[in-house]
Amino acid sequence: MMIYMWLIFVMMFIIGNLIFVLKHKHLLIVLLSLEFIVLSIFFFMLIFLSSIEFDMYMLMVFLVFSVCEGALGLSILVSMIRTHGNDYFQGFNML
Repeated sequence: MMIYMWLIFVMMFIIGNLIFVLKHKHLLIVLLSLEFIVLSIFFFMLIFLSSIEFDMYMLMVFLVFSVCEGALGLSILVSMIRTHGNDYFQGFNML
């Protein structure tokens, strides 16, 4: 049973990284893939901490930081859409 959980974590992490690398045209897709990677890391920490019978306080800290990361990503997305009209990476200069 535990092996299947580890396999699910590895597959989630690989799929999130593949989406991040291959679909980098839109900022929204990049942000969603980053959130998927964060979700897979949360799943890994849940499996690991429960297997060593450790307290789950670190998961709450991790969730707080991941929510802050998501809010910052969404604010960047909104400001980019307001200034440029779309979320394409090709639509503006990256100097």
